[in-house]
Amino acid sequence: MDVEFSLLSILRGGTPLKVIMAAKAGFCFGVRRAIDLAKKTAKEETGAVSLGPLIHNRLVVERLEEQGIQAIGDIGEVQPGQCLIIRSHGVSPRVYEEAAGRGIQIIDATCPFVQKAQHLAAEAAKYGPVIVVGDKRHPEVQGILGWAGPEAKAIATVEEARALPAYDGLSILAQTTLQRSHFEEIVEEVRGHAAELTVHNTICYMTGLIQEAAISLADRVDVMVVIGGRNSANTRKLESICQRRVPTHLVETKDELEEAWFQSVKIAGLTAGASTPDWIIEEVFKAMSEMNVQDIQDTVKEPDQPDQLNQADQADQADQPHQADQTDQPDQAEDDDASEAGVINMDNWEEGFQVLHRGSIVDGIVVKINDNDVLLDIGWKSEGIVALRDLAVGRVERPEEIISLGDKVRAMIVRMENEEGYPILSVRRAREIEAVGQLQEIYEDKSEIQAQVAEIVKGGLLVDVGMRGFVPASQVQVGYVNDLNQFLGETLRLRIIEFDLGKKRVVLSQKVILQEEQAVKREQLLSALSEGDIVDGVVCRLVSFGAFVDIGGMDGLLHISDMAYSRIKHPSEIVEIGDEIRVQVLKIDREAGKISLGFKQLKENPWDQVAAKYPVGEIVSGKIVRLAYFGAFVQLEDGIDALIHISQLANRRIEKPEEVVQVGETVRAKVLECEPEKKRISLTVRELLREEQAALDADAVAAQETILEVTIGEVLHQDQERKADETAPEKSDEVISDEVISDEVVSDEVASDEVASDEVASDEVASDEVASDEVASDEVVSDEVASDEDTKSEEDISHHEDV
Repeated sequence: MDVEFSLLSILRGGTPLKVIMAAKAGFCFGVRRAIDLAKKTAKEETGAVSLGPLIHNRLVVERLEEQGIQAIGDIGEVQPGQCLIIRSHGVSPRVYEEAAGRGIQIIDATCPFVQKAQHLAAEAAKYGPVIVVGDKRHPEVQGILGWAGPEAKAIATVEEARALPAYDGLSILAQTTLQRSHFEEIVEEVRGHAAELTVHNTICYMTGLIQEAAISLADRVDVMVVIGGRNSANTRKLESICQRRVPTHLVETKDELEEAWFQSVKIAGLTAGASTPDWIIEEVFKAMSEMNVQDIQDTVKEPDQPDQLNQADQADQADQPHQADQTDQPDQAEDDDASEAGVINMDNWEEGFQVLHRGSIVDGIVVKINDNDVLLDIGWKSEGIVALRDLAVGRVERPEEIISLGDKVRAMIVRMENEEGYPILSVRRAREIEAVGQLQEIYEDKSEIQAQVAEIVKGGLLVDVGMRGFVPASQVQVGYVNDLNQFLGETLRLRIIEFDLGKKRVVLSQKVILQEEQAVKREQLLSALSEGDIVDGVVCRLVSFGAFVDIGGMDGLLHISDMAYSRIKHPSEIVEIGDEIRVQVLKIDREAGKISLGFKQLKENPWDQVAAKYPVGEIVSGKIVRLAYFGAFVQLEDGIDALIHISQLANRRIEKPEEVVQVGETVRAKVLECEPEKKRISLTVRELLREEQAALDADAVAAQETILEVTIGEVLHQDQERKADETAPEKSDEVISDEVISDEVVSDEVASDEVASDEVASDEVASDEVASDEVASDEVVSDEVASDEDTKSEEDISHHEDV
């Protein structure tokens, strides 16, 4: 958009009002992007509507309506063939789903900062409730709540934060236009309501810059004018911030200005909300500049060294956009006033342009953006060229992402003319000059500064602090940082630890700030904790002997022996880095600042139930987990290991346990001993094998057929009868009586008189249980058998001899 500055009107008596424009004001990147997308859509599409006003500015919305883009209240109003523009405030997922279901084309103009907040809300909702700090009626907050799930809640004040219930885990983020100090105040209150609080700073840094520039300017003027829609949240916040410092008036157009506001005023400040277009700002600026103030003397003190203005002077006052050599110009004060008001000196223009020189700081307007450079209109005979490397601190791939047509920027003249007659400018160097004074003060005061990571370089991060700042990798966080890429685009809390203006060297650290905060939290935690307390923590580091757990301000040691009742080789078997666990405080060493933690102590001790679960004689199964020279250890359950001694591993003698079992093998055994008080259980496999074998033998005997008990005499007698029957021709096998033993019982080996001797009588026929006095022969009767019962008569002995 072309920007045209007016001259001061002819004085009508009195002194012209001096107007200073804030360094940052008007359209932010997200709003400008939404407007550009809407205009492009209006040209390319036959029908387009926006879901609600595209931005909170009535005049802009009216202009868009003239171009064919109407605002609707609900997606149900979209007609067939129309495309839907999602405004910069964003919407809930329901809108995208309904549009997809109806086949509606979407032009998503959601501000990138709002999209980031939506994605963070959706991710945080997976782990617990989400709190959104902001106006619950604002469309941006309503959209974020849609992404944050059903448990999400919006709060706007500290009082609402105090009314929150207690949470185990909670995430909190902010409306992008929220004032940072207000957000931080609410966060501190919410910390007392959550055992674990995750804070996402989703405030748009451009909104912060606009607010900071307005604050700095308000401290130096007599009255402030804020331009913007009255229904815009960020504009109302801007008015509120300025009102605390100086009388402030909110206007939407130049027609709302009142001369009474500026009576007895020396300097007026002007700023605008992020939804205010440049053409409205220019109209208000022109109208204020043409006002006359009675009985006022311009007593503004000009800096002695305009080339070395501090950041507040250059950023907020916008002094001297053309640093010219003015030794031959008689109207010095008037020219300076015009410069401060952002007005081009037309007297010098008519004489043949201002006299610029190398090193001058000039204000320009972006008139063209190319792939490799940007053109600025600096009121010179030709536009100035800014190479991408001189556009910002970090590497710039796409200039459209950080600058837009019509943006007002300040640049330093590096070279008056190149081969083609164009001045060479550097926005980055101009910002360095502006930042020097403030950075020096911050360094001396050791105060905190916030900066966005612009680039990842070898050994650390490049941040934009007005000039190129370097954060070594060792100074990013407490502890080792594995991947620096995660910080790209993030805003860090930093302190300057080295500042060398001659070398343009600024070294910063976030680690020192975090360490100081941890020290405070550590002292508070040590004084509040007691042994036996149960706390929540996050596993932050693993070592061979245990894990370090962050319990909210300091790290406690969870030793490997206190992780589980069972034996483990490494902590990773139980926990991993990032795990959220509940632990018990076992010991506190306040002098050394150390805390010992326990994890297994919060679980039931398995040895308490051992006596009932594993009584002596119980048959159990378990896995071999360890072998020793004296036996094998069997895991019966988590935390319960039993020993099978090598003598009890088999029913035979073995030299090593490996001969019969291996690690990982499942075995059955019998409980031999159970001593819970000594945490000892002994098992036996040998006795179990013996009992099982005995049971098998008993079953085999029980399965055999019953054999009648007979004496040798009966067998011989029956055999004689059988032979006699065989000699009788009239006698057949059918006549054999029950008294005759069959051939299956009495074999030929037993059956004859010739072979019937004591040597023939086998153990199967004549055992100790069967052998009676009638069967015992002379060879059988020995001195060991002969007892007091040897009263047998000689008749019996002779009878056996006959047999």
